[in-house]
Amino acid sequence: MNVIMKEFLRPTRPRTIAAYVSMGTEIPLRPTLEALLGHGMRVLVPRLGGGAADDVGWGLLTKMEDLQRRSGASQRRPDEPTGRRLPPTALESADLILVPAFAVDTHGTRLGRGGGWYDRALRHVPSGATIAGVCWPWERVATPLPREAHDVPMTAIVTPRDVTRIAPNQEPPAHPSSRYAKRP
Repeated sequence: MNVIMKEFLRPTRPRTIAAYVSMGTEIPLRPTLEALLGHGMRVLVPRLGGGAADDVGWGLLTKMEDLQRRSGASQRRPDEPTGRRLPPTALESADLILVPAFAVDTHGTRLGRGGGWYDRALRHVPSGATIAGVCWPWERVATPLPREAHDVPMTAIVTPRDVTRIAPNQEPPAHPSSRYAKRP
C-alpha cells in the first residue's frame, strides 16, 4: 500500500516497523512488507508460538522467502518467518505498528479476530509509537465500537486510500449496547 510508504516513511523515517502477514480478507500487506525491506527497514512480524493463548512473540523478517506456513498449521494462522523467535518485548523497538482490523472507529477502537493476541502484544509498544489499524475503507466506522479495559486504542487508521490520524487518549462515548451506556 503506497499510502503507508508516503505517510509514514517521510519526513521522519521509522527504524523498526511491526506488521502483520495478511490472510483471508485482510488488506494484503506482502507488497508493503517487500517495499519496507527494500527501503532497509527492520520489519517484525508475529510468531504465534505453540498455540497458548498468551504466547506472544515476534520474528525478524529479512526477506520474503523466509515466510513459511508452520508444519501442521491451520489456514487461520498466518505464515511466519523462519529463524529465531523474539520475545514480546521486541515490540519495544517499534516506531510503527500495523495491526489488522475488521473495523476501527474514529476514537481508535479496533475489532480484530477476537483472540486478544494483538491487545496482549501491544502492551509492549513504546510511548510515541504509531499504532495503525489497517482496514478497508468501509471498515472505518463513525459509530463507536465497544471498548473493553484491555483494548489498546489505535492512533491511526490506514486504508488503501488514505491515513487518518487519531488524537491520543481520545475516550470514545459509551457504546449503545453497553450496559453502562447512559439512557435518555
